[in-house]
Amino acid sequence: MTSIQKPWVSGPKELLNHGLLHLDLDTDFDSRMAMISIDNSVELMIKTYLGLPKRITKIENLSRKKYEEIINSFPNLMDGLEEFASDKLTGIELGDIEWFHRLRNQLYHDGNGITVEKEKVETYAAIAKILFENLFGTKLEEVKKQSSVHNYVGEFINLWATLERKSFIPGDKHKSGILVFNKLVELGVLTQKHVAEVMEVRDFRNKVVHGMATPTEKELKQHIDTLNGILKFFQ
Repeated sequence: MTSIQKPWVSGPKELLNHGLLHLDLDTDFDSRMAMISIDNSVELMIKTYLGLPKRITKIENLSRKKYEEIINSFPNLMDGLEEFASDKLTGIELGDIEWFHRLRNQLYHDGNGITVEKEKVETYAAIAKILFENLFGTKLEEVKKQSSVHNYVGEFINLWATLERKSFIPGDKHKSGILVFNKLVELGVLTQKHVAEVMEVRDFRNKVVHGMATPTEKELKQHIDTLNGILKFFQ
């Protein structure tokens, strides 16, 4: 293992460390947030590795079209990793990752009504660290000190999930995105100003979750306040 970390490692590393920090806090909420963040990191690890240049991965016959198909869904990611990087699966059972991913989906979509045992999260964290080391050839540099930024990240992600659940319109074919919120404008629940705010928050959320941005405490507080303000209209 080399101690030099390449720039493409930073996104998966930050997400995984975020999950580990929540795990250390030892509450039901933090176990849920840890599970979600760890799973997000696993997904980003695989996408990042398979998307690297052939000179780095030595992967043959992985076209851009095939890559876009692979990253389209989590099952496709598992198949792609097995097909093109089976040599990176030492100590890894893909079935285990799929099982934990399904558990993560329950937590993300059903929210606070579901708890997850800390032992399960610890197991997934261990698997994720192995996968990280296998794919990137470097040990994870764990962050031990908890900061207020990580607390706000957890609150922000949880509020966004709450907004997605409350925005669901029974019988509507659109599950998320601007079309759903435009429909809520038609129903008199929200205004166009709210839709613009939601789209801004959504863009910020995607950048944070996908490791494309390192949020500041000020940014997180601002978007948390926005979400809390919008959620009042659903009460």
